[in-house]
Amino acid sequence: SQLLAFPPKKIFTLTPAEVEQRREQLEKYMQAVRQDPTLGGSETFNSFLRKAQQETQQIPTEEVVLEVLLSNGQKVKVNILTSDQTEDVLEAVASKLDLPDDLVGYFSLFLVRQTKDGAFSFVRKLQEFELPYVSVTSLHNPEFQIILRKSYWDSAYDDDVMEHRVGLNLLYAQTVSDIEHGWILVNKEQHRQLKSLQEKVSKKEFIRLAQTLKYYGYLKFDPCVTDFPEKGCHVVVSAGNNELNFQVRLPNEQIKEGSFKVTRMRCWRVTSSVAMSNGPSGSSPGKSEVKLELAFEYLMSKDRLQWVTITSPQAIMLSICLQSMVDELMVKKSGGSIRKMFRRRVNGALRRSDSQQAVKSPPLLDSPDASWEPMAKLSSKLTSVSLRGISHSSSANDVAANDFHGNYAFEGIGDEDL
Repeated sequence: SQLLAFPPKKIFTLTPAEVEQRREQLEKYMQAVRQDPTLGGSETFNSFLRKAQQETQQIPTEEVVLEVLLSNGQKVKVNILTSDQTEDVLEAVASKLDLPDDLVGYFSLFLVRQTKDGAFSFVRKLQEFELPYVSVTSLHNPEFQIILRKSYWDSAYDDDVMEHRVGLNLLYAQTVSDIEHGWILVNKEQHRQLKSLQEKVSKKEFIRLAQTLKYYGYLKFDPCVTDFPEKGCHVVVSAGNNELNFQVRLPNEQIKEGSFKVTRMRCWRVTSSVAMSNGPSGSSPGKSEVKLELAFEYLMSKDRLQWVTITSPQAIMLSICLQSMVDELMVKKSGGSIRKMFRRRVNGALRRSDSQQAVKSPPLLDSPDASWEPMAKLSSKLTSVSLRGISHSSSANDVAANDFHGNYAFEGIGDEDL
């Protein structure tokens, strides 16, 4: 697959289905390109994207009502302009809910697709250049909705959110929803305790107990494919606790679980390719399909790096999760506050936090320094697959020096860490 290959043009007139295919290819291309921090921080590029969204969908600037979903199923209706960006809509939702200004940065808007069982499949976190009204209405499908969820990873920040009544209610509703959908694992005794706390309406105590449960604060992704520990393995990926958790189904149907810490990812990249698929019998042959991959280079042992690849339509969302984990780690390491991470407009342009600037050359692993302080681990380590002795993956060996996201939070490890 060629890195960020621009979707090719065709000589002949496109059918309506081919036009829709090309639109989808171009959208995924633009999403992937924007993962480059230099472009992502460019007001010129973002201004082009904002105008393009409206012009493409032929949506004039006017007042509209937008519905934003909460975790408990409640819908919040906000009066906005079609040209309002994500931050504008987020602030409008916060105002409607009476969420204090200093807690707005703890939450984000996500584009989701509702599945048949009532759970959500995450399409992406809405980016600051996006126009949420245009993004959701252009899909012409009621399954796609915008949902408000917390956007931080460290459960220690829950304390800030729970100080305020609205913050507590939002966090409580999200926790209940994640438990009901099986994202947070609960045994019978824990379920009994949670039910008792619910009946007493002890929301803070409910959240405190939930914080001790496996996968609390994780985002769960749709089943996809990975090349770890061997090619073609089906995997369920969850992001949280500064790691990507893999639940892998091996070819022999054995289930293995392991975690990849973000502090041991030297770099990562999102690639896109256009694959031709024959499709089922009776359908038109040669339909092109956009494939997205997230590949990260991982420090498996003191002196061994290995590439791990995830093939998933949610690759961009996974990349955004990794970047936000790194941002949060760096803010925490510098003694900063998550409140300061919230991007604010300065003279019409968005100011990005220091940790989100472009990385020209990520830390290289020549001789890992065992004296580097490891990041604080806030919860018990999950059961892991042994990562040693697994054959090298060459799926991303051809990565070029400027094609990936360098990781500020990358750390070398010594023998005592293994």
